[in-house]
Amino acid sequence: MPFTTRFAPSPTGPLHLGHAYSAILAHDMARAAGGRFLLRIEDIDQSRARPEWEAHIHDDLRWLGLSWEEPVLRQSDRLSAYRAMLEDLWAREAIYACTCTRKDILEAASAPQEGVPMGPDGVIYPGTCRGNRSDHGRRPIPEDAALRLDMTRAATDAVSFIEAGVGPQGETGRIAVTSTQLIQNIGDVVLARRDMGTSYHLSVVLDDAAQGVTHVIRGQDLFEATAIHVVLQNLLGLPVPIYHHHRLIRDAQGKRLAKRDDARSILKYRQEGATPEDVRRMVGLTP
Repeated sequence: MPFTTRFAPSPTGPLHLGHAYSAILAHDMARAAGGRFLLRIEDIDQSRARPEWEAHIHDDLRWLGLSWEEPVLRQSDRLSAYRAMLEDLWAREAIYACTCTRKDILEAASAPQEGVPMGPDGVIYPGTCRGNRSDHGRRPIPEDAALRLDMTRAATDAVSFIEAGVGPQGETGRIAVTSTQLIQNIGDVVLARRDMGTSYHLSVVLDDAAQGVTHVIRGQDLFEATAIHVVLQNLLGLPVPIYHHHRLIRDAQGKRLAKRDDARSILKYRQEGATPEDVRRMVGLTP
């Protein structure tokens, strides 16, 4: 299978220098290996996705000198694939319905003098709805609830992946995560939000497999989520890509860039007369 990378932005705001760094890095690594570079539009959050931002993504990346295979995969076109996998997981009793609100979760997770346990998905779910399994697997998936992965069933063994980059604490090489760590430090993550019908974790795993992605190039802020993705890949019988997490581009105060930081958007630099080579220098890819 050829060396295949992807850049997968959400069309919910302007691309900034951090996006430029990640996209260029993935593109250049694929080209150096004689492989494939893909663009994927992660637009499952239709309440925030906008056609104009999707158009800007294409314009910015082309201006940077990047090219990719057509057609571009859009997650909003793959909802039936996500639903089919959820139906399979439901029948296998690997997921369950959760009707808890954020307030419910926060109150249930709070322990006196211990604070709120946090994982890569935020507050670690305390398992409130895990026992609601009456006729589970034999009745339809409820439409008015989130669907959570039962980590106690999914994580029966340790999982591992190859880190070709560097995690936030210098992690590299083969990374192993025990079943105890998965259950205690990650917990029952949401695989389908009630207003989306899917989630980032489920969609990204299915899409990477469908597109034959062999190397996932992304920021260190997603390093902790990788264990979730490997659990799903093992559970669904999908290949585990090689992961390459890279440093984050930060502002002068050391804060990670966000889409709301328009001052460092690629569009603004373009409008001010910067060149693609200037952007490469700003993110440290060229001297």
